[in-house]
Amino acid sequence: MAIAHSGLVEVAARERWTDEEIVERVKCGETALYEILMRRYNQRIYRVVRSILREDGEAEDVMQDAYVSAYQHLHQLRGEAPFSTWLTRIAANEALHRLRLRKRVVSIDDTEWEGDGAMNPIEGSPDPEQSASISELGDLLEEALLDLPQPLRVVVMLRDVEEMTTAETAAVLDLTEENVKVRLHRGRRLARKWLFKRVAAGTAGAFPFMGARCDRVVSGVFSRIAEC
Repeated sequence: MAIAHSGLVEVAARERWTDEEIVERVKCGETALYEILMRRYNQRIYRVVRSILREDGEAEDVMQDAYVSAYQHLHQLRGEAPFSTWLTRIAANEALHRLRLRKRVVSIDDTEWEGDGAMNPIEGSPDPEQSASISELGDLLEEALLDLPQPLRVVVMLRDVEEMTTAETAAVLDLTEENVKVRLHRGRRLARKWLFKRVAAGTAGAFPFMGARCDRVVSGVFSRIAEC
């Protein structure tokens, strides 16, 4: 029993390590600790990749690509940006690269974002069943976000769902902070203000990534790292 308790204490201690502490240990050969970082950011990475690609299965593939790429380039992380921002940017770039390969990128300039015609939002108020629980309202949020044009969708996802700052979002997407603010404003308008107000309490539960799916990505990344 004492041994089991000691193990739990050690796990708890590891969970309190900062990203930077874990990164340095991974660089020094403690590869297994990379799992802590993956599980710490799986939710965020899934959300940003899904917001770009819109396809669940492909999102998992891109997540693995991003984690492997980050692992292979950890030596390039010099502290100019937090690990979380650096990792999220790698994931966003991987997703955008996959999008270009699919040849489905739609060029949308600012003038095309002026009206509500680019999106087919849900009309009217949610029916009683949709209003019954926060989880159902979270489903409405997913639908609303995935209907947004991609340049707006990823900004709204990072700012309103992941609650990243304007500066962090700009760093991830290589945009100016003013551009982020403009896209966020237009994205929110297209998604309808009432929708965001109704599901605000459920945003943390939207786009869940845990359990077997989380384990699958972690396992896949370690299999690929072992081949490096």
